[in-house]
Amino acid sequence: MISININPQTAVPLIVGVGSTILALLLMLIKIPHSDYSFKLTNSKLAIVVSFLICSFMMFYAMNEYGQPDIKDWDMFLMLTIYIVVHFSTSIISYSMIALLKTERNKWQSLFVPGLFVSAIVAFLLLESYKSGNMNYFWFVCLVALTAFLIQSVTYIIHFDRAYKKSIRELENYYDEDESHKIKWVRFCYVISMLTNLFILVYLCLYWFLDSKMEVASLYTIWYLVYMLYLTSNFISFIGSHRLVLDAFAHKTLSGEDIMQMINENKKKKSRKNDVYVAEVSLNEMEFRKLEQALEQWVLKKSYREYDKSREEIARELNTTKEILHHYFITKKGVDFKTWRTELRIEEAKRLLLKDRHASTNIIAEACGFSDRSNFHRQFVKIVGCSPKQWRDSDGKITSEQAL
Repeated sequence: MISININPQTAVPLIVGVGSTILALLLMLIKIPHSDYSFKLTNSKLAIVVSFLICSFMMFYAMNEYGQPDIKDWDMFLMLTIYIVVHFSTSIISYSMIALLKTERNKWQSLFVPGLFVSAIVAFLLLESYKSGNMNYFWFVCLVALTAFLIQSVTYIIHFDRAYKKSIRELENYYDEDESHKIKWVRFCYVISMLTNLFILVYLCLYWFLDSKMEVASLYTIWYLVYMLYLTSNFISFIGSHRLVLDAFAHKTLSGEDIMQMINENKKKKSRKNDVYVAEVSLNEMEFRKLEQALEQWVLKKSYREYDKSREEIARELNTTKEILHHYFITKKGVDFKTWRTELRIEEAKRLLLKDRHASTNIIAEACGFSDRSNFHRQFVKIVGCSPKQWRDSDGKITSEQAL
């Protein structure tokens, strides 16, 4: 039977235990909007919930053990309990964050459950070795556990870094704008998580040199609750905006190499089924003519100035698919849609910079379809050869040599 001891020393674990339970329940009640990516988002949410519930269980377990004869050093036992929480959290949060970013399951993710089993064994050995009273045995177990924890953390960080970089590339391929800032919170939360975990290691290594052990343990425990609150708020915000960003992870736009492969395959089919091939080419030409007419109207309406739209949404506006849209630009115009639309936006910006000289470049950038100022400046310099200010100051007569 579990009995909870409530006193000044157990107040902190009580607060953290209740807080983590509330956060877990809150996340469980959050409904994930349905999309092609929702199952990954749901798995990530459930992983975080499990992490919070483990924290709750360990906090209440620590309170139950307070005052027991085999607990000779309460602050050390509290930090040992927190270390076990961190050990589980490192695996679970890493899985959750990487699951948000990766588009496919890999071998590392298949080892997630066995990893939790290992964490459970480590937790059992640490608690039993501490309660045994044999401190030499206890510190030996701690040394082995900390070494394994460091190796585990480094492995997770490497996997996360690869997943994050790949996700940035997928965002760049799917959206015209620089949308990397929409997932930077994931990296920031993961960095905070790793630093939080690192602190517990530092504490355990410097335990005998600290004078205010209980105060440090209490502050760290409260900090861990703040960290969970921050992670929860960002995750809920991410769920609310996932429609914009995460579709890029759920879909893969055909690359130029994929298009060339399709063309080569069609050429091979031509030698075997010439009639079918001719029919496919004729159909493509008809689709291309319809797409050209739709693009002309799209440009006349200056729809290219609308931002925060994926190519799939634009393709629907043009009554086609994103694959055909991409195929058309690669084969007919020699550039991808992203480059073509960016050039239209820059041409519009060049015109507005000279027409309204009192308008700031930020307003001009937003009016032309750029949601990010730095991206606008970078694209303007890349295409025009000078900055927006230089273009305006020279009345549009600056040359690339003068800009340099």
